[in-house]
Amino acid sequence: MKIELCAASIESVKLAKDLGIDRIELCQNLEQGGLTPSVGFIDYALSTGLETHVLIRPRAGGFFYNEEEFQIMLREIEYCKVIGVHGVVIGVLTEKNEIHFEQLERISDISDSMQVTFHRAFDDTIEWKRSMEILINLGVRRILSSGISRNVDSGFSVLKEMVRFSQGRIEIMAGGGINAANVQKIAKEIIPDAIHFSGTSKALLDEDSLFSESILQVERKKVGRIIDLIRVL
Repeated sequence: MKIELCAASIESVKLAKDLGIDRIELCQNLEQGGLTPSVGFIDYALSTGLETHVLIRPRAGGFFYNEEEFQIMLREIEYCKVIGVHGVVIGVLTEKNEIHFEQLERISDISDSMQVTFHRAFDDTIEWKRSMEILINLGVRRILSSGISRNVDSGFSVLKEMVRFSQGRIEIMAGGGINAANVQKIAKEIIPDAIHFSGTSKALLDEDSLFSESILQVERKKVGRIIDLIRVL
């Protein structure tokens, strides 16, 4: 079972390296659910030798993108391919919350050897079995999901069914609300191909500054505890 850390800061990347985590999903602005990271941040992550999968999400909100937004996504995917990123993490839907087949097909075409992960936009779709079949047919490597729910606890039964339905044709990665209290239950009873989490807590950044902000800050103790609980299974 692979361990993937959602890494939105230099500290997260360094922690993933120190703790021997299998791979990272690199992003920024985790407070908005994660956005595409900067060029410099991508270069930094690759320089550590970590298996790096880059989130391609140009803005916060839902996952129906107009043509201009989608062209930006394609350019970012092309750049990731050129510099040797291991995979991209995407999610594209229609206005009716169905998998956007045409956009996803274009992404698959230009991704070449990079792995493609379909992120939690999947949880916004209707008829998840049909959605999964589309992703399988287009060669998507894995799905990140909370079981068509806000978190893994409430989506537990659907996640379990997703693993059974996939029959090894696509990887199922459980994520969204993973913590020390539920990770072993998720790992032992659902048996996903991977576990995805950020290990963050809310913190006030630069409290004395006029530009102080509340952020989601990674906690070494929290990340280490979750990893230990997975590895003892």
